[in-house]
Amino acid sequence: MESSASLLQRQKQSMVAAPQLIESIRLLQLAHAELRQFVEQEIEKNPLLELASNDGGASGDVSSISGDDPHIGARANDVDEPTGGGTPEGLMQWKSKRDTPNIPAGASPVLDDFAAPTETLHDHVTRQIALTAFTPKERLIAGELAAHLEDTGYLQVNLSELAGSLNVREADVERVLGTLQRFDPPGIFARTLSECLEIQLRQRDRFDPAMAALVANLEMLAQRKFQALKRHCGVDEDDLLDMWHEIRALDPKPGNRFQSARPEFIIPDVWVLPSPGGGWQIELSPDTLPKLLINQTYFAEVSRLSPQNSKDQTFLNECFQNANWLIRSLDHRAKTILKVAAEIVRHQDAFLENGVAHLRPLNLRTVADAIDVHESTVSRVTSNKYMLTPRGVFELKYFFTAAIASSEGGDAHSAEAVRHRIKGMVAVESPDDVLSDDDIVVRLKEAGIDIARRTVTKYREAMNIPSSVQRRRERRFCL
Repeated sequence: MESSASLLQRQKQSMVAAPQLIESIRLLQLAHAELRQFVEQEIEKNPLLELASNDGGASGDVSSISGDDPHIGARANDVDEPTGGGTPEGLMQWKSKRDTPNIPAGASPVLDDFAAPTETLHDHVTRQIALTAFTPKERLIAGELAAHLEDTGYLQVNLSELAGSLNVREADVERVLGTLQRFDPPGIFARTLSECLEIQLRQRDRFDPAMAALVANLEMLAQRKFQALKRHCGVDEDDLLDMWHEIRALDPKPGNRFQSARPEFIIPDVWVLPSPGGGWQIELSPDTLPKLLINQTYFAEVSRLSPQNSKDQTFLNECFQNANWLIRSLDHRAKTILKVAAEIVRHQDAFLENGVAHLRPLNLRTVADAIDVHESTVSRVTSNKYMLTPRGVFELKYFFTAAIASSEGGDAHSAEAVRHRIKGMVAVESPDDVLSDDDIVVRLKEAGIDIARRTVTKYREAMNIPSSVQRRRERRFCL
C-alpha cells in the first residue's frame, strides 16, 4: 500500500465563546468575597471605573451604564419584588444598629477595628512556658514540644527522635512533657484521646482504678457495651452511669477553644422577608452588589486632549468598552440571581411557612425551565450563594433535594424532609420501643412515603444516628 500526502481545503462552522462571554459566565459563580476582589482588580486596571459610595453618589460627573430596569418584572401572586433600594424594614428583626458618631459622613465602620485580638493556642502556651521555672535546657525542650503542638491540643511527635535532635536524654523530654501536660487548658500535650481524658481526670482528682479501666476501653464505650464495661471496671450500673457522664463532660479537643484565625461570616446574597400584603418579598443584599460607575468627565477630558487615532485614545476607548461590559455583566448577574431566588421561593413557600418537614423536592432543570436559562447557569448561580429567610440562612443549593415517591400516588417528598422525619422519630422513641430501620420504613409508608430500608439506613448513618441495637443499650442504661 502506498501512502501520500495531500492538502485539502474545506469550510466548517463552529461556535466559539468570546473571552467576555466566558468572563460573564465566570462572574455568575463567584461568591461575594471573590466578586469584590475581582471588581477591585478591574478598578485598578481601568481608570474610568469608580466604585459608588454608600449614598449612591461618586466624585465627579459619573454615570452608570446598565441594561434594562435592574428589578425583575411581575412574579407570582405570592412573591413580591422589590420596588426600591435600601435595606427593607423587615430585616431589622435580624440586624441591629449602633450609633457611630465618630465615623465621618459617608464612611462605614470597620467592625474588625473594634474586635479584640484573638489569642491562639500557641500564644497561650508560650506565655505559660515563660512563667514556668524551667532551666535553659528545659525551656529549649518545652519550646520544641510547643512547636509540634497541633491546633486541637494534641502532640504529634516522636519523643525519642526529638531527644536525639536536641542532643538530650529522652527522660528529660518526658519530664518536661509531664510539666506541659499540667498547663491550661486541661488535656493539652496529650498524644492520644485516652491520655487527653486521663490528664483532665487527674486534674479533677477522679482518675481512680475504675475510671482508668473505663478510659482504657473507650472503644467498648463507643459501642455501648455496658455489661462488659461493668465487668471490666468492677462497678454497678449507677456508678458506671456517673462515670459515663463524667467522660462526656470532658473536652476531647481542648485546643479547639482557641481560634487560630478570625471567624468567617456568611453574608447572604438574597433576603426573603414576609410581605405586608401576604406572600414574600425578595431583595438582593446591597452589601453583595458592587455598584460601578463610569467617570464621564474624565473620559471626555482625556478624549479632548488626545489625538483621534493616538494610542491613548485607543486605550481609552478599550477601557470604556470594558467598563461598559463589566457593568452590564454585573447587572445581568444580579438579575439572574434574583430570578433563581424568586423561583426557589415559589417552590419552597411551604418550607418558609412551616419548616423543614414541608420542604419540597426540586432540581436544577425545573428552575432552569421556569426562568428560560440553561441548567448549568442555575448551577453556577446557586454555588456559594446564601439566602436569608425567617427560618435562618441557607445556601441556595440546600433547597435542591431529591424526590422520594409517595406511596399514595400524590406529590413526591423531599429527601431532606424525610431525613428530618427520621431524626424526629428517633428523638422521641422510648427505651422499650426503639425503632429499627424496618420499623421506620413502616411508619414512613403509613405517612405516605415509599422508601426502601437501605435508603433509611443510608440517611440514618449520614446523620450519625446509631443502630437500633446501640440505641436500645444506651437508653436502657440511662434509665
